[in-house]
Amino acid sequence: MTASAPFRFFRPILAGASLKDRMIASAGAVIGIALTALVCTLALGRDPHLPFIVAPLGASAVLLFAVPARPLAQPWSIIGGNTLSAIIGVAVRMLVPDPMLACGLAVGLAIAAMSLARCLHPPGGAAALTAVVGGPAVASAGFLFALSPVLINSLLLAALAWVFHRFSGHSYPHVPAPAPASTHATADPPPQLRVGFRAADIDAALKDLGETFDINREDLDRLLRQVERRALERTHGAPTCGEIMSRDVVSIGPGDAASSARALLLHHGVRALPVVDASNHVLGAVGLRDLTDDAAPVGDVMSRAALAAADDPAFGLAEVLGDGRTHAVMIIDMDRRLIGIVTQTDLLTAMARAAAVRGG
Repeated sequence: MTASAPFRFFRPILAGASLKDRMIASAGAVIGIALTALVCTLALGRDPHLPFIVAPLGASAVLLFAVPARPLAQPWSIIGGNTLSAIIGVAVRMLVPDPMLACGLAVGLAIAAMSLARCLHPPGGAAALTAVVGGPAVASAGFLFALSPVLINSLLLAALAWVFHRFSGHSYPHVPAPAPASTHATADPPPQLRVGFRAADIDAALKDLGETFDINREDLDRLLRQVERRALERTHGAPTCGEIMSRDVVSIGPGDAASSARALLLHHGVRALPVVDASNHVLGAVGLRDLTDDAAPVGDVMSRAALAAADDPAFGLAEVLGDGRTHAVMIIDMDRRLIGIVTQTDLLTAMARAAAVRGG
C-alpha cells in the first residue's frame, strides 16, 4: 500500500475541478442562498409554520454554483424539477394514507415526471419527499406549497446564479459549443468531422457502456476531440508554432487600398495578409474574398485575425485552420506584435513530417 493510499478517498472526483472553482462555488452558494432567503422573507413574510426557504434548495445550490455546466443544473431543471416534484409530492400525500408508501411513490413518480418533462433535477426528489413528510404546516398549505416557497425559491436562486456567473467566468445557462458546420454550402461535413470518430460512434459507445452520464452530448463531442488533439501532440512530438512559422511575413496597413492588398496576395501567392499598424501590432487579416471594392481602405474590409503565440503547440491550430474560413494564423508576441505566420501548408507539412518520423 502506498503512503498516499489512506488519502485516496479525498482526491477530487470532478474532472477539471480546481481549488479556485470550488472557492467561487462556495461564494456563489453563500450569496445565492442568503439573498434568496432574504428576498423571500421580505416578500412573503415569516410564517411561523411554513418555511420561507426549503431544504432541497441547498442541494440545488451545489449544482448551480459548483457544476453550472451540468444538464441537471440548468434553469429549467431547477425550476421545473423542484416545482413539478413538489406538486407530485402534495398529490401523493393527499391520495396515499400510508406514509411509508407515500414517501416511495412521491420520489419515484417525481423522477418519472421530471424525466418526461426533461427537467431531471436530483433535489426534486427531496422536494417531493418534503411535501410528504413536511408536517402539518406543509400539509395544510396543499398545492400552494409548490408555489410558495418552492417555485419562488427556485426562480430566485436560478436568477441569482445567472447574475453571479456573469462574473464568475462560467457559462450559465450553459450553452454547448456549436458543432463545426460546412462553410461552402455543400452537403459535405466540415473537415474536422470527416476524420476520427463520428456522432454515431459516440451514440454506440454510450449504448455499449449502458450508463447515463451527466454531460451534454455536444460537450462530450468537444471533450473527445480535444483529447484527440492532445494525444496527437503527445505522440508526434508537439512542435510549437514558433518552430514551423514563416518569419518573413508580407503584411499591409489599414490605410492601404484594397487594390494594393489584392496585388500583394497575387504576387506572393498567399491567401491571407495580416493587417498591422505602424508598430506592427496585428489589427486583422484580409483575403481575396474581402476585397470586393478596390477603392476601399483595407481597414474597412479586413476580418478578424486568428492569433496564437510562438510557444503554443502547432497541432493545436488544426481546428481553426480546418474551419473552411481561416487560411493562416498570425503568431504574435506578448505585446500583440506580429512575429510570424502559420498557414495551412505549414501545418500540413509539419504533421506529415512528424508522421513520417514516427513511422520510420
